[in-house]
Amino acid sequence: MTSRRARAGRGWDASPPRTGDAAPAAPRRGRRNADAATSSASPTDEAELAREFCLRQLAVRPRTRAELARALTRRGISAEVATAVLDRYDDVGMIDDAAFARAWVSSRHAGRGLARRALATELRQRGVDGDVAKAALGELDDETEAETARALAERKLRATRGEPDAVFRRLVGMLARKGYSPGVAIRAVKEALAAQSAEAAEFAEQIDAEVFSDVEVDP
Repeated sequence: MTSRRARAGRGWDASPPRTGDAAPAAPRRGRRNADAATSSASPTDEAELAREFCLRQLAVRPRTRAELARALTRRGISAEVATAVLDRYDDVGMIDDAAFARAWVSSRHAGRGLARRALATELRQRGVDGDVAKAALGELDDETEAETARALAERKLRATRGEPDAVFRRLVGMLARKGYSPGVAIRAVKEALAAQSAEAAEFAEQIDAEVFSDVEVDP
């Protein structure tokens, strides 16, 4: 008997695995077939497809209106039907970009230590309106951002070895990749070094911030 091989699918479009030599091959239902079915559906059927698709997307994680709109377009849903469905989900609170932005900022800052600059980029990529993003980012203040930067620097410092100047650049670069400004990053690393040992504190005291303000960020 031939071996079983699972066939890749997309969500509920996945086909079941084929067993046995005599079993006929099941037709593949990829995006092209799904889009063709959508294009031939009546407006009512198309709206139902759009609603079901959105519900499945939202069941995985909260999404912005823009994310759902792009996904519906890829599925071949017309702009008119997509707008009507998304408007309805807006009305009943199933789509809430403001709540999404606040949760995203809180979660990504606490979990990944991202600064406001990096978070603003992520929200923009997810289609969050600029004013909505600004309001959510406003809940993350300078003091909290500075404390997080120092905590990240201290944790990274414990696992970093090398010449003092190389270590310093590495830590500043790490914070820069998370969206921290050069001033915040340099101050956080200097404070982390000063708290590590007398020798590190002496090195930190001698650091010229201007020399390191253009530190390169590794990809």
